[in-house]
Amino acid sequence: MDIEFVRSRFIKHFDGKTGNIYTSPGRINLIGEHTDYNGGFVFPGAVDKGIMCEIRPNGTDTIMAYAIDLKDRVEFKVDDPKGPRASWARYIYGIVQEMKKLGVDVKGFNTAFAGDVPLGAGMSSSAALESCYALALNDLFGDNKVSKWDMALAGQATEHNYCGVNCGIMDQFASVFGKEGCLMRLDCRSREFEYFPFNPVGYKLVLLDSVVKHELAGSPYNDRRNSCENVVKHIAEKHPEGKFETLRDCTWEQLEEVKDEVGAEDYSRAKFVLGEKDRVLAVCDALNAGDYETVGKKMYETHHGLSKEYEVSCEELDYLNELAKANGVTGSRIMGGGFGGCTINLVKEELYDKFIADAKEKFAAKFGHAPKVYDIVISDGSRKVC
Repeated sequence: MDIEFVRSRFIKHFDGKTGNIYTSPGRINLIGEHTDYNGGFVFPGAVDKGIMCEIRPNGTDTIMAYAIDLKDRVEFKVDDPKGPRASWARYIYGIVQEMKKLGVDVKGFNTAFAGDVPLGAGMSSSAALESCYALALNDLFGDNKVSKWDMALAGQATEHNYCGVNCGIMDQFASVFGKEGCLMRLDCRSREFEYFPFNPVGYKLVLLDSVVKHELAGSPYNDRRNSCENVVKHIAEKHPEGKFETLRDCTWEQLEEVKDEVGAEDYSRAKFVLGEKDRVLAVCDALNAGDYETVGKKMYETHHGLSKEYEVSCEELDYLNELAKANGVTGSRIMGGGFGGCTINLVKEELYDKFIADAKEKFAAKFGHAPKVYDIVISDGSRKVC
């Protein structure tokens, strides 16, 4: 992000005085998909694209916010019971309310923000926005007394309470806790996490955005969650002595015991989740050993599982995965919930140009438009710039 650009817009749209500048990143998730609600592991990292804001207390009880990219301005009172209507402003309003609940004495302020997180690419621009303002309000009005975890949880609560999105904690966690050159294994059950080195010398990390999102009949996410819960219920009935809350608590042997009872579809979905738990742990070992070939192999295995077992892929994503294989790409998989969006690809530098050119040409010939390309570098989390 361009600091001088954000500052120039802030000066222009307010009183000519400068404030403090903060930034928070978007994120990728290398592996660990559809595991959060199953009590498993995710493996995100912060990226070099995010949200940047300038903010300055204004001595009133009014918040005046300007969205630079949208050229839209909103004002609301700190204690407004309803908040603004503009969807982007509700993220700021929500964070204000959640930080107040944590004891931060938020007063009126002027702010302007901009971002370079691609919208719709699965890099969580909303979490970056929430984390950016949580950090700013904690610094300006809270004497930095709110912990990083509570800031991340305030972002999640903002989504739940003010924006109508029942998200997990991964996006806000990655934005707040990100560390340059490291991915993070987050245990979604205990919230324990660990940094793992990610320095793929000789490789590039690139997202290919299919620019499609398929709306499927029914509730595909709820259906899959119900499948997982059904398997857990059957296993728990066979083992009353155990404690089975999610598939994280179940073994391969226990899954095989209920295979005929739960049906082929639920069995297949549970099989993916148990396999994904094992793959995340294998990637951790591979990263510690600097073995990016194994990392890539596990990425392909995850894509296969998401496509054939969990059934959340689509023709466009499977085609991008096939193009990656054909071009010798080390690893490739769907990133995110599925049914559209991106693949994340680990590519050797010497193969990169040919792969991108081939993917653009062949995807456009088949689907009528080229995929968008986003090169990614793993970067630091939320921080004060100046």
